[in-house]
Amino acid sequence: MSVRIIDFVEQKYVDNKEDIRMKKTMLKQVMGVSLAVVTAVGVLCGCGAQAPMDETESKTEIATESETKSETKSETKAETSLQAPFFTKGVYCNYPEGAAVGDLFYVFYDEGAGYTEDANTGTGLPFSCEQKDNKVTFSYGGVKEESRQVFVVESAENGVIKGKSDDSETTMVFELLSDVDPESFNSMNYVYGSNGSAEAVYEDPNGWSVRYSASDFEVTTRGPVTTFVYTGESAGTNMITATYVVPQNAETYINELAKTWGSDNVEITKSIFPGTDNIDGYCASLFPDGEGSGLYETAIARDYMDGALVFEITGHISGNDEIDIPLSDKLTLIVDSIVFSK
Repeated sequence: MSVRIIDFVEQKYVDNKEDIRMKKTMLKQVMGVSLAVVTAVGVLCGCGAQAPMDETESKTEIATESETKSETKSETKAETSLQAPFFTKGVYCNYPEGAAVGDLFYVFYDEGAGYTEDANTGTGLPFSCEQKDNKVTFSYGGVKEESRQVFVVESAENGVIKGKSDDSETTMVFELLSDVDPESFNSMNYVYGSNGSAEAVYEDPNGWSVRYSASDFEVTTRGPVTTFVYTGESAGTNMITATYVVPQNAETYINELAKTWGSDNVEITKSIFPGTDNIDGYCASLFPDGEGSGLYETAIARDYMDGALVFEITGHISGNDEIDIPLSDKLTLIVDSIVFSK
């Protein structure tokens, strides 16, 4: 669960509660498709003498048997009318039937391989697939740690493929996006940029990226420092400064930064760095003292390549929730959306 920065600061400031930490939002998208198992029921015939049927009963049984055979042939024909391949080179959006178009995408290089991409994080998994008859067997995660799912296609028409996999009862949809190029597809830009949203993606040369509200922030990069300055209504300066520091490590940098704030109202904690599963993050927080402008500072750093990567938030609390909460959400979005490519 994502924690608003304003909640994080005000909870510490007003309620004086302890052990508040900046939390990482790690969104993982796993394909939630299912397999419908079809069981064929045979007719069991016994031996033994029976009383002869009259002519009417005999005709009725023959007619019923004929209808049953006809229905069985029809069902068999329907089952086998769907023939692979269903997926070809292109980008398919994957979502549950009846839901709004989702943010999980399957990018196919060709009929047999590709990768998934989650628009919330920009991350995904490589996959290979085998398309045969009305089934598509997906193998995710590469050679060493593969997971496998069998997707049974129930319908395929006009670029929309529906079916279920072997681990769910939910009908899933794969919808071909006819207006995108799989060679240059970026899910974050597609969902948060190209669809008319005010959100955009910043990609740093040092191998990390974030989402941000392009209509609310001005982004400037000078060497290893990138700033996201809030341009909307607020009580004072509100910005995020991302810095790649060489050759200092993260823990040392945070401890020294906290000293420069010149206050006893600073808390230093350790947690998992946003955008990672197991990388230590070192966080320093300076809380407002109830007087003056409502200034607060929060910085979180991790060891990165030959130094440390630091995200420092400088903000002001106005005391007006209509201003503070939307602003906090926009700042939180940036920090929570960190994605690493290195």
